[in-house]
Amino acid sequence: MPALSLNHYTIRVRDLEATKSFYTDVVGLSVGDRPPLPFPGYWLYCGGIPTVHLIGHRAEDPVIADQPGQPAETGRLDHIAFACEGLADMKANLGRRGIKYDERVLPRMNMTQLFYYDPDGIAVECNFPAEETVARSGSGY
Repeated sequence: MPALSLNHYTIRVRDLEATKSFYTDVVGLSVGDRPPLPFPGYWLYCGGIPTVHLIGHRAEDPVIADQPGQPAETGRLDHIAFACEGLADMKANLGRRGIKYDERVLPRMNMTQLFYYDPDGIAVECNFPAEETVARSGSGY
């Protein structure tokens, strides 16, 4: 039986409140209903779907070492992507917050992608539709 859709992904975070704020204020997710689980956390919703689950420190978990200036070890996870709209607003929001990002335009598709990191060193990709991509002459795309 094949998978039908992505249900959610879970991040065990260093700072629960900072990561929640990042995903709500920067990515644009919203905090939603979460069962009364015996550990701290949030379920963050994207388009009405609980897509990102955040887990705060649980007594049985090892402490996540904070290494200033170094992203957390995320194993083999490369990045997480969201379909988005409002490219200009997102770039302005990232700029106001001092969040560095890499902007790419996909060849043939002319879709703009923004890549940046969450507080736990996980790369976030935001994909914007072609109609929001600014024409670039001589860019090779």
